[in-house]
Amino acid sequence: MALHFAPAIPSRLSMWQRVREYAVPPSMIETATARRLVGDWAGACAAARVDVDLDLRAVRKRHGTDIASRLRADLRRLAPDLLRWHMPRIAPDGRLRPGLTLTLARYPGALHLVVRTPPARADAGQRMSLSLWEESGSGHSFGHHPHPHPDRRFRLDLHRHLWDAGRSGELARRCAVGGNSPWATESWPAEGELLLQADGFGPRGAFAVRLGARSRAVFELVAPDDSHVPTVRAVELPAQEAAALPVLPEAAARVLPDVELVRAGLVPAGRLHPLVAAALPVSGPARVASSPVPEPDDPFRVECRGEVHRIELRDGVLTAVDHDPAEVRREELLVALGGPPLACLRVIDTVHRSPDQLPAVRERLRHGDVAGALAVVEGLLGPGAVLRDGPLREELESAAAHRVEHGLFRSGLLPVHPAAGGGADAAARRFDRHTPPHWRRKRGNRSRPRTGLFS
Repeated sequence: MALHFAPAIPSRLSMWQRVREYAVPPSMIETATARRLVGDWAGACAAARVDVDLDLRAVRKRHGTDIASRLRADLRRLAPDLLRWHMPRIAPDGRLRPGLTLTLARYPGALHLVVRTPPARADAGQRMSLSLWEESGSGHSFGHHPHPHPDRRFRLDLHRHLWDAGRSGELARRCAVGGNSPWATESWPAEGELLLQADGFGPRGAFAVRLGARSRAVFELVAPDDSHVPTVRAVELPAQEAAALPVLPEAAARVLPDVELVRAGLVPAGRLHPLVAAALPVSGPARVASSPVPEPDDPFRVECRGEVHRIELRDGVLTAVDHDPAEVRREELLVALGGPPLACLRVIDTVHRSPDQLPAVRERLRHGDVAGALAVVEGLLGPGAVLRDGPLREELESAAAHRVEHGLFRSGLLPVHPAAGGGADAAARRFDRHTPPHWRRKRGNRSRPRTGLFS
């Protein structure tokens, strides 16, 4: 009988599958949506772990009432959970792309509404921040962010349907379905035309598409006249000229991962973000679960002393219910003195130290869902459990320590990275003998991840 092996899931789709399962939990979507629908945009941002680093009163005073009104309207339309859903991520674990400044909207006076992600050294909690960026740089402080300027390749001002709840329905029209390729080549002419017009180059011209870490292609829009739909034609340009061209945003260059995931059967349509599921033609109606944590499993069944015993949650702790409490205390004392433990106590100890649900807890912590991770732990061990030394406790302690580092970064108390800041003296910051060793190793490490949104 011939053996038939299931086709391997591409690593990129495997990453996005984990992202869709853990990065934006249903509880976040529920809470952020409820706050947004009542007009509480700040509360929606807080629910989606987005820090707000702007003051509308200060904006009105500095830039005028018109700009402040447009900014307030955009903030009311912002669905921060939808923004997190579509944010650029890096392989292999699908965390937010670190150290990124991404434009959401542009206003007169070269003013940008931007969202920033912290550098990798302070990305615990996977938080983002909203702020304003002005091309002149005057009157704005970017703290120690390594890349305070908006990125040309990662921008969403031309793709408001990926963060604006009022325009999320445009996703079906703007989203390329694609074939077997992840590249959305059929939409490049229209997206390239939109890019060139937005950047002031007119309806025709050349633009670049980044195809890899060290590879980019240049395309030119061609059409008999302005009444015809343009097509793209590959052209060869010197590297210096190609580098100065507008760059097609990654959101336009690639097929939306949700389309590929649903098509491959890796994510059911009902598990998509509700706004995405309602807009995509490949999906049906979406329903957000009331809790990201599954219901507790049946009690543990353990063979102990020739019988099958149960281990259940009693009074908030995991308990060997088929043993008398006095017997359990005696056995625990014998174990402390070096004796062999009962099978029931051995299973309880293992669950406390390294449970089967540890990978799910670890994934939730990586994506900043501390509440979800703790809910899994409490559902398994009970709210009254005391964690014992082992992988589970190490993961939770490590997450707590890294959250402190993020707090130090937000407050500006972490050491200044040589590449951070900006201004006239930025060029003087270089790697020398005074540079911390871990930054020198990072500079010379050729294996550091350079993957982008869909790598």
